Amino acid sequence: MYDYDLLVIGSGPGGQKAAIAAAKLGKRVCMAERRNMIGGVCVNTGTIPSKTLREAVLHLTGFAQRDIYGASYRVKSEITIADLLAHTEHVVGREVEVIRSQLLRNHVDLLGGTARFEDPQTVTVAGEVRGDHTTVTAEKFVIATGTKPARPAEVEFDDDHVLDSDGVLRMKRVPGSMVVVGAGVIGIEYASMFAALGTRVTVVEKRPQMLEFCDPEVVESLKFHLRDRAVTFRFGEEVAKVEIAPNGTITSLASGKRIAADMVMYSAGRQGVTEELHLEKAGLGADRRGRIAVDGQYRTVVPHIFAVGDVIGFPALAATSMGQGRLAAYHAFGEPARELQELQPIGIYTVPEISYCGKTEAELTESAVPYEVGMSRYRELARGAIVGDSYGMLKLLVSNEDRTLLGVHVFGTNATDLVHIGQAIMGCGGTVDYLVDTVFNYPTLSEAYKVAALDVTNKIRALDAFASGPRSC
Repeated sequence: MYDYDLLVIGSGPGGQKAAIAAAKLGKRVCMAERRNMIGGVCVNTGTIPSKTLREAVLHLTGFAQRDIYGASYRVKSEITIADLLAHTEHVVGREVEVIRSQLLRNHVDLLGGTARFEDPQTVTVAGEVRGDHTTVTAEKFVIATGTKPARPAEVEFDDDHVLDSDGVLRMKRVPGSMVVVGAGVIGIEYASMFAALGTRVTVVEKRPQMLEFCDPEVVESLKFHLRDRAVTFRFGEEVAKVEIAPNGTITSLASGKRIAADMVMYSAGRQGVTEELHLEKAGLGADRRGRIAVDGQYRTVVPHIFAVGDVIGFPALAATSMGQGRLAAYHAFGEPARELQELQPIGIYTVPEISYCGKTEAELTESAVPYEVGMSRYRELARGAIVGDSYGMLKLLVSNEDRTLLGVHVFGTNATDLVHIGQAIMGCGGTVDYLVDTVFNYPTLSEAYKVAALDVTNKIRALDAFASGPRSC
């Protein structure tokens, strides 16, 4: 009855995994994507290029070795935008080819262009050339179109002096000064990168604090390091307007303050890419931020249409989107599937990194869950001295009652990798005793778990001794 069993709109992490999962089930699968966006936002303007740019910054500035060789140490004295983006272009190109190869190997047809619904079972894919379009039908659909930076009407973006997070990858120069509007994950990641380059950064955030979902102690450590690199924070402030001046930009705040800078990067939320889909023709709609509502199986209000990834909202992570895409394909064709684990890590690629899994101290306190804290500092580890990281830390939150891990919070070198050790133990219901009794390679940063585990078990033992010992007079 239909041209395809499944048509996937969007080739980001969620779309890729949905298409390949359905193909593995023996279904006829087609994917619609603009020719210059294979891999979606993740590969072209988001996760992959921003993290590659971060690695280029760390290497070229010699940031990671400054504790060893001195604060003035640099691999390259004059760093140009070409230096920063050279490796990024290589990595993006490689990832695009990998994705194309995966789709080809799994016999997924790729239609180049912008998709729009004609009715609940029909989509037209319009190519870049006028009049170039293809109309196809499918039994099932997965929408995985992702998001784009929100652009407020009161801000005049010229992609040179005033730009959004996507525009960073098209910069023509490294700015001497920059205003970053928005202290969310993307804003703080870029603020920390440019600060490492030597750019004078001012962060403007209307909320009273940044990264409020993270452990406050970790956030305070990050703020300390950013302030040490001359980052200025303006919390509780709103941007009234941004003007392009002869020598750069002037950002006017609602409080009356004015900030001069070479550039302004606006990072105040993202918008679902749904306006060109003609959702109403499929019986669907989106909220004011372009997000599509789904149930626990990623099914929309139209039973044969599913949606995954950033376009459905929280948590809007590439790693989570991959799992959502795979599960959506399984649910679409009645394939048994286990749901995603609720225990998911959060990684923030600031300089230095932040990552955590499980509960925060604030959440445990609010829920009246008794716990104890175990701490370790990278400066206590031989590997910390070897890699020149004297500020890193790892925090374990452990139940006083059954000694299970309730939360893991890491700040510093390789935080986004190290968190998975704690995640695995928590996912298996393990206790802190496993970390005490196991052997870690030496010297490694993973030893931080052993140090923190011994710290917390000593505290629990001391508490038990106080509680069970003879009463003092």
